[in-house]
This record gives sequence, structure tokens and C-alpha cells, in this order.
Amino acid sequence: MKNPLIASRYAKSLIELAQSMGQLEAVYQDARLLNQMCKESRQWVSFLKSPVIKPDKKEKVAAQILKERVQPLTYQFIRLLIRKGREAYLPEIASAIIDQYFALKEIHRVSITTAVPVSQQTCELIVQKLQDSLGWKQVELQTRVDPRLIGGFVLQTGDRLLDASIYHQLQKVKKQFLDTSYVYNIR
Repeated sequence: MKNPLIASRYAKSLIELAQSMGQLEAVYQDARLLNQMCKESRQWVSFLKSPVIKPDKKEKVAAQILKERVQPLTYQFIRLLIRKGREAYLPEIASAIIDQYFALKEIHRVSITTAVPVSQQTCELIVQKLQDSLGWKQVELQTRVDPRLIGGFVLQTGDRLLDASIYHQLQKVKKQFLDTSYVYNIR
């Protein structure tokens, strides 16, 4: 039931309202909390998406779970989603709020995957190089470890991917050896 258009529109509305009320940072933190809840709890997401559970019951449960943990503006927004029957989109809306906040603040997300954990000093160096070479002011670096890479790294930002891993290089060599079209060209 993914609908990025609905999520984007609701996120934009909440961001604009939060900006006008001077609560943008608080709403962003609430969106991170909601996003984390949705990632960690399948039960929460199933509850939100369940057509069997009545809206008034969903509102009561949301009040018990969220009323003290999020800002009143965010809580009222969630209540509105439930009343409009859009609560199933809350995981997507939370992600869209984070994405729009990053775009508004010109924060660039970068993911680096390496074969072994990267030190904090190396992370800082990578962020500095990205800022210098691309002219970015703020970079949020996420690190992952994937031993299959053998060595090197995979750097991803948005739709750009730089694969400088040994695994990737070995796959290219393997493909070249398996491609036997050159044999037919010799005859």
C-alpha cells in the first residue's frame, strides 16, 4: 500500500506548518522517532494498516503510545491521519518528513559500505573530502560493514553509486572470462 505522492503531500503540509510555528526541529525529531518505531516494530505497522481495528481504538492506542513522546503538533497530525483513514501511510510519511527536512536544510545522505569497520577519523576524512569536492555544507554519513566486499568500499548518495570494492572488480574479471564472444571473432 505504498503511495509516495500521499506521503509527500502530508509530509510537506506538516513541515510547512511546523516551520510557521517554529517547531521544525521538534517535528523532525518526532519523525525520526516514528520512523524508528515503524522499522523496529512490525506489530505497530500492522496495527496502523489493519482495516479491522476501528479508528477510535487506533486513536486511543496512539494516545497511550505517542502523546507523551511527541510534540502536540505531531500528535494532532497523527490524530488527523487516523480520522482521515490515512494512518496506514504513517511509515512513509515519517520517511518523507525526514527526506524533506534534509532537502530543506541541504543535508546530503551518504552511505559507505566497507569490508571492515571504518574508524571515526576515517569517517571524518570522508565527510571532509565530500564537502570539499562537491561543495556540500552538511553530510550525514552512514557506515555499513559487508565482509563479502573483501576490500575497498561502496559509496552511495542519492542515485549515485561508486563501487570500488575488490568483490566488484573480481566480478568484472569473471564476466570478461565468461564472455567468449572474442573466440568467435578470432576464427
